Amino acid sequence: MTQLTEHSLVQGGRSAAFATACVRGGVAAGLGVGALAVLVIVAWIGSPFPDSGADGALHLAAGLWLLAHGVDLVRTDTLSGVPATLGIVPLLTAVLPVWLVFRTARSTLDPADASRPRPSPAGALGAVSGGYLLVAAVIVVYSESGPLPADLITAGLWLPGVVLGAAGAGVWTALGRPLPGREEAAAALRGAGTGLAALLAGGAVLAGTSLVWHAGAARASYEGLAGEWSGRVTLALLVLALVPNAAVWAAAYGLGPGLALGTGALATPLGLVGDPAVPPFPLLAALPPEGRGGWPQWAAAAVPLVAAVALGRSVGRATGTGQARETALAALGASWASGAAVAVLAGAAGGPLGSGRLLAFGPVWWQAGAAAVLWGVGVGLPTALAVRAWGRREPRIRRPRIPKPPKRPRTPEPVPAAAGAPAVPAASPAAAERPDPGFPLDDEGYEPYDYLPASWETPLTPAPPPVPPAPGTEPPRPSGTTGADGSEPGAPA
Repeated sequence: MTQLTEHSLVQGGRSAAFATACVRGGVAAGLGVGALAVLVIVAWIGSPFPDSGADGALHLAAGLWLLAHGVDLVRTDTLSGVPATLGIVPLLTAVLPVWLVFRTARSTLDPADASRPRPSPAGALGAVSGGYLLVAAVIVVYSESGPLPADLITAGLWLPGVVLGAAGAGVWTALGRPLPGREEAAAALRGAGTGLAALLAGGAVLAGTSLVWHAGAARASYEGLAGEWSGRVTLALLVLALVPNAAVWAAAYGLGPGLALGTGALATPLGLVGDPAVPPFPLLAALPPEGRGGWPQWAAAAVPLVAAVALGRSVGRATGTGQARETALAALGASWASGAAVAVLAGAAGGPLGSGRLLAFGPVWWQAGAAAVLWGVGVGLPTALAVRAWGRREPRIRRPRIPKPPKRPRTPEPVPAAAGAPAVPAASPAAAERPDPGFPLDDEGYEPYDYLPASWETPLTPAPPPVPPAPGTEPPRPSGTTGADGSEPGAPA
């Protein structure tokens, strides 16, 4: 009975946690659409001549929220009467909805509160995504009655994909970012992230430089589209939301495939081919001019080159302790992962901008992704192998220099003698300065210690002078000698 009760409590706690996660997913969707609705309504209130009422502003907010998830919108009130498709996603507007889904899924599995029941990782993913998609379905139905209804095909494909991807990233982060497989998988993902960040940063620099170069045309386009201050603020917000798109466009331009500027028009670093159909917009003033490209256009190839080098350097440093085969596999994996991310971003940043010639506008997703893979394999792979080889080199040990022996003194040259006289060697300067010791140095029986005093501490006392004998006495003889008659001294005569 106790086990059954505990099991029931656990199941009830998980069911409550699942329902809570579902509600939190719906709240995340509501917060995203509410934030966009506030901006649109503020712009509608500040407009001196609004085209529609508050209901039209809310429909516009719903359409922008769906567009941020990759859903194409269909404009029905065109001058020609032909519906026009709008599929270019302002990437900055997609940051808030994606972040809300990511944060909700991560906080659902937050282990900070151990007493609170939590669903399983799969349950959290399904609950958060399900609650979010329920609110999204209501918004899709609501947009069908407005001026910008959603395309149902793209709504059924891209909307669930974006939500599941963001929620899955949140669950993966809450679990500690585990990576399946060996260490090469982590090195490949880090390398792909490094290369992608370098590519987008270079694209932003390239787009900003081109926009500054064509600042006059951009200013004229901005002033021609917006007259009143409210229109200028709204246009500035739209330009700000499309700044990440400009970075992706510039990166795709530098990769090589270029940009489609309408049906039959293509802009690459080699030049612009065809007749572009470019609508007046400030950011589009940064597009390259018509004709063959020169060195300013060719310099755009430095962006993917630097990105590929950064990718290879990251992989080479991460796998420097392994074998060369592991480094090569990690570099190939990083190239494919980077290419997939570039393809997704290029597909979101480009798309149809209307009907007719504006059906193709921006980078082609599969071409940009394939070019990113080729740059990674052609430049990133050799760079990774070179970085690995450089990191595994053995440092050279400098041996101490052996000092040279001192030079031997020269032998004194003989002094030239007179004719018939033997040659006498010249005395060296050192010998000339040496004092004469007063005794022969070439004596074989010479002992220098015989000439030293017995005690080094007390100097030798000089002997007293001899006393002269008294008058009439014979001077003393030395010991061991005989007199004149042969008798010894002191013997009787």
